[in-house]
Amino acid sequence: MKRLTGIDTSQLAGEITRGLEKYSKDVVKAVNVSSEKIGKAAVKKLKETSPKRQGKGGGDYAKSWKMTTEPAVGQPDNRIIHAGKPHYRLTHLLENGHAKAGGGRVAARPHIGKVEEEVIKDFMTEVEEEINNGGAS
Repeated sequence: MKRLTGIDTSQLAGEITRGLEKYSKDVVKAVNVSSEKIGKAAVKKLKETSPKRQGKGGGDYAKSWKMTTEPAVGQPDNRIIHAGKPHYRLTHLLENGHAKAGGGRVAARPHIGKVEEEVIKDFMTEVEEEINNGGAS
């Protein structure tokens, strides 16, 4: 058998596979680190920008934002950013507005979409950077 740079050609496929597996694991690890960091920043931003009612209980909705993680095997973990109980029911109503019981409408108070766009942009930039660096940062 011919040898290329110290590797027997019959072993080349195995070496390529091992290299790709290591690269894949490094990228998954880097994406997990990035998603954790960006997710925490998103929660902080949502807590700052969410509407707050005046008076008793004011700000409870804004304080309820959190991130949960669903671990995944062999791929990046799933990060879910959501408003906690019982405030999750308000997200759609506040973001999009709603009809009043006696007629008319309550104006929308957009706060989630803006943060979502910002987070997606930041996450994509960071992940592209990690992939270009081989996931080795």
